[in-house]
Amino acid sequence: MRRAEILRKTNETDIRVAVDLDGTGVGRIATGVGFFDHMLDQLARHSLIDMEIAATGDTHIDDHHTVEDTGIALGQALARAVGDKAGITRYGACHLPMDDAQVVCALDLSGRPYLVWNVDFPAARVGSFDTELVREFFQALATHGGITLHVDMVHGLNAHHIAEAAFKAVARALRVAVEADPRRAGAIPSTKGAL
Repeated sequence: MRRAEILRKTNETDIRVAVDLDGTGVGRIATGVGFFDHMLDQLARHSLIDMEIAATGDTHIDDHHTVEDTGIALGQALARAVGDKAGITRYGACHLPMDDAQVVCALDLSGRPYLVWNVDFPAARVGSFDTELVREFFQALATHGGITLHVDMVHGLNAHHIAEAAFKAVARALRVAVEADPRRAGAIPSTKGAL
């Protein structure tokens, strides 16, 4: 049952997201934003979460709505797929190096959305992609996924490497957090008894 599908249609975007938390990291990604597709493929591959993401949006204006709304839909799909969170690990963290870049991610599937973002890009664009949209994506993902998400850049020189390290670090942390904890025997991972 750790699967979910979200359909999101607005005047600006039309998005379908399907996830399988127990997948192998297969990504079928088509948003019309090339660099973003590359990053989402990394997110799927390194989280081992199968993701199907199809989006069309008003990219003739810019990529903002497509990127943000994809984050919203993916966050909603992850939240639905993880359900009441019984038996999951809940927390995940990763220190991810990529060439000159190193990014640290720590996250909690707490149901309490919060983003801490300490990432500075040395360039405003990677190709035609606006690097400030990386934060917009993760803000939407955290908010609609109910995720406390901390992303911190230790260092980095190349904007492509920094963005990719961020996506991969979040992916690896997410992989740990959604996995079943064999010692929990289906219990909710909170002293409150609910998340």
